[in-house]
Amino acid sequence: MEPTKQNFLAALKNAFAGLRLFFKQERNGQIQISISVIVILASEYFDINTSEWIAILGCIALVLSLEMLNSALEKLSDMVEPNYHLTIKAIKDICAGSVFWSAIISVIIGAIIFVPKIKMLFMVTIH
Repeated sequence: MEPTKQNFLAALKNAFAGLRLFFKQERNGQIQISISVIVILASEYFDINTSEWIAILGCIALVLSLEMLNSALEKLSDMVEPNYHLTIKAIKDICAGSVFWSAIISVIIGAIIFVPKIKMLFMVTIH
C-alpha cells in the first residue's frame, strides 16, 4: 500500500505542531530558545553586521535543530527498547554529543563576534 501524501498546508501544520511540542515539553529546548532570544537581543543591541547575523542565526538553527533531533531519537529509542541497552545508550550519547559540540562551536563563534564589541563598550564607558 502506498502511503498517502500530505498537502503542503497539512505538512506545515504538522511541522508547527512539532515545534510547539518540542518547546513546550523539552527542558533543553526551553533553555536553548531562551538563550537564543538573549543572543538575538544582544545582536540587535550591538548592531552586528550581515555576516555576523548569518553566523548567529546559523548557530541558533543548528543547535536547536540538533536538539530537536536528539529529543526525537531519544523518544524513539525509549519506545524501541524501554530497558537499558548498550547500543541505545551509545545512540543517545552520540546524539547528545552532537548537540553539545554544536553548542561549543556556537559559543566560540559568539565570543568571536561579541567579545570585541563588549570590550569596546567598556572602553567607551571607562573613558
